[in-house]
Amino acid sequence: MSIVVTAASGNLGRLTVEALLTRGVPASEIVATSRDISRIKDFADRGVEVRRADFAESDSLPAAFEGVDKLLLISTTTPSERVANHRRAIDAAVVAGASLVAFTSMLHADTSTTSLSPTHRATEEYLRERLPSVMLRNGWYLENYTDQLPQVLQGGALVGAVGQGRISAATRADYADAAAVVLTTEGHDGKAYELGGDEAFTLTHLAAAISAATGKRIGYTDLPVDEFAQVLVDAGVPAELAQVLADADRAMSHDEMFTDSGDLRRLIGRPTTTPAEAIAAALR
Repeated sequence: MSIVVTAASGNLGRLTVEALLTRGVPASEIVATSRDISRIKDFADRGVEVRRADFAESDSLPAAFEGVDKLLLISTTTPSERVANHRRAIDAAVVAGASLVAFTSMLHADTSTTSLSPTHRATEEYLRERLPSVMLRNGWYLENYTDQLPQVLQGGALVGAVGQGRISAATRADYADAAAVVLTTEGHDGKAYELGGDEAFTLTHLAAAISAATGKRIGYTDLPVDEFAQVLVDAGVPAELAQVLADADRAMSHDEMFTDSGDLRRLIGRPTTTPAEAIAAALR
């Protein structure tokens, strides 16, 4: 019986496979799946079983999930296709006899007002009805900001529509470690973990942290949601995605990406990565 990690070619999936290996799971007991297995050949070279899985192609899933014990279902990226894709994967996990499915949902999926939340809620409901499951309600990624540091430093400002909303962000590696813990320990069935960083921040605070790390004066420019969406489009972000991101900022202005649950720290057994640590790592 194996631990299957979907979307293993993506950032979170790749880090989860690495976290499982670090926790001592034999490579032969890990199955890494991707639509394009050439992108995870390095895992095969290390003894991890690599299989092709495309959630849009039901026929690809029985072989991909064969022998599964626990499965990490990483949320797919296209909102309009997400629920149908997730349902196909869940149905295949049922047939394969999975004992537990962990789903990477979103923070406060049951109450969130973002345009992203309905697909996550629908997946949670479908999964609960069919399999033992655990919801990993991941908060915002610190990388959503640190990946933009070159542009922020060039422009001299962090731009958003969050106001003074608090954000409990953590790194992908933190969330991957939590997933690995859930996949390798017992007692998680039926749980919904609200996962976020220990050190919540506003974008004003984050701009100050960037200033402190770089010695360059960086401010936070807060815009109306529609104006922020246009800024994203002007920067090359597709219009549909720009609307989604701007709407997420709107929700964050109401603390919808804030949590003080402590679930992430407890799962990984250590403090989460701080914004200052993430900024320092990105600047190296």
